[in-house]
Amino acid sequence: MPRIIFIDPDGTRHEIEAPVGLSLLEVAHENDIDIEGACEGSLACSTCHVIVDPSWFQKLDEIKEDEEDMLDLAFGLTKTSRLGCQIIVTEDLDGLTVTLPAGTNNMM
Repeated sequence: MPRIIFIDPDGTRHEIEAPVGLSLLEVAHENDIDIEGACEGSLACSTCHVIVDPSWFQKLDEIKEDEEDMLDLAFGLTKTSRLGCQIIVTEDLDGLTVTLPAGTNNMM
């Protein structure tokens, strides 16, 4: 299984073996990683915002307009911000590293 590395805002690293086909949001929830996901992955909020390590950003599928619109609401937006519900684990993402932002904007 691919390994996904989640980094908490305080720098704590969590290396998780993630089943192919799950979203990062699902992987986080199954492993008690502190990502809210208020809309449960329906692309209606920005509470699963993650900051992708720059070395991995270009390896992800291209961001879609709906995701960009939701990211506009995210706390601490960066050039490599994505929504965890929109990143699906594949074998090619073994070693993907994402950092959790210091907060979220829950508009729901």
